[in-house]
Amino acid sequence: MHHFDRINGALQAEGVPLKTLAEAVGTPAYVYSSATLTRHYGLLADAVAAHPAALGDALIAFAVKANSNLSVLATLARLGCGADTVSEGEIRRALKAGVPADRIVFSGVGKTDAELAFAIEVGVRQINVESAVELDRLIAVAASKGARPEIAIRVNPAVGAGGHAKITTGGATDKFGVPADEAHALYARASLSPHVTPVGLACHIGSQITTLEPLEAAFRALRTMTLELRAAGLSVTRLDLGGGLGVPYHGQSDLPSIAAYVAMAARVLDGLEVEAAFEPGRLLAANAGVLLSRVIQVNERGDGRRFLVLDAGMNDLMRPALYDAFHDLVPVRPREGEARLYDLVGPICESTDIFARDRLLPPMQAGDLVAFMGAGAYGAVLASEYNSRPLVPEVLVNGEAYAIVRRRPSYEDLLARESVVNWL
Repeated sequence: MHHFDRINGALQAEGVPLKTLAEAVGTPAYVYSSATLTRHYGLLADAVAAHPAALGDALIAFAVKANSNLSVLATLARLGCGADTVSEGEIRRALKAGVPADRIVFSGVGKTDAELAFAIEVGVRQINVESAVELDRLIAVAASKGARPEIAIRVNPAVGAGGHAKITTGGATDKFGVPADEAHALYARASLSPHVTPVGLACHIGSQITTLEPLEAAFRALRTMTLELRAAGLSVTRLDLGGGLGVPYHGQSDLPSIAAYVAMAARVLDGLEVEAAFEPGRLLAANAGVLLSRVIQVNERGDGRRFLVLDAGMNDLMRPALYDAFHDLVPVRPREGEARLYDLVGPICESTDIFARDRLLPPMQAGDLVAFMGAGAYGAVLASEYNSRPLVPEVLVNGEAYAIVRRRPSYEDLLARESVVNWL
């Protein structure tokens, strides 16, 4: 599922040794594989194309929040991928990367009036409305511009799922979407407005979902609502199915395949004659990236505990600290010898700056290069400058070529954004 393989014992990104990249850009650094992005998109596009009757002229819109690097977005845009966005900044990124406005969906629970106005001005495909108050604000903004944007009502089907409570978005107590028992009335009210055009329903119930059952339950809820709205004389032509299908962070082999996921969606939507939308994020990007890091030192205590201290910290890869996420750590060139247990930690002055406990690894020494696997989604986008550490650079590999697609800021860059007030 990725293009990071060992050649002569050393880990490479496609045709480029990770050691070469570490020497060129330093560590820590994110490294992305063009071939993996292309492969994953192709698998999903082929699966969707196999069900034209049920899915219509379906849209695949990459969830920009998973990886917003312009070159990553441009790689997908060249393949025909759209964009699922949740802010004006993400819309601007998608446009700059070459995604046509009519293939951009604008989601998000807290869109400002300015963001709604921008989405209308550039002509996004649809705006997913997540509450009655947002609908009222959107109508007012659209009226002020003499526009009539197409919208979908995001439904909260009370079906929560995901790899962690903090990435579950479809439960009854989650902040996202309109409760199913209120969505019908809201859709009907939107249909009466001359300033918006409701075209469909949307849902997204969570992320890193490892079984199809909760997704199917959510899709069936959308089907039922579609039939009810049509029975009331209302038009529904699109169903936005969100994303959320999990990826094998732990090397699992029992996860649902992309083909099975799409076939299930097609089975549920069969006969509705709607255009479907899929909004994958980690599904396309997670295994397309690694975080390259270097061992600073190995701290050994008298009780036998070993801390592998890395130059990457929780500010660079937040997922383990944020929601106990697992990332496999592999040496770029393993040393020979008996494997040992290590706690994987970073240099940040926080107890939460720990990636894992008791990982079994080959003998490790200061200066060794390691790679966090599956770091292409929710990695660089969540990074910060905590502890005044410059943001990590990002590198895109294409065969034997590579390019720095976000440079590492200098300390001068970091300080230049601030000023000391004139009374000090």
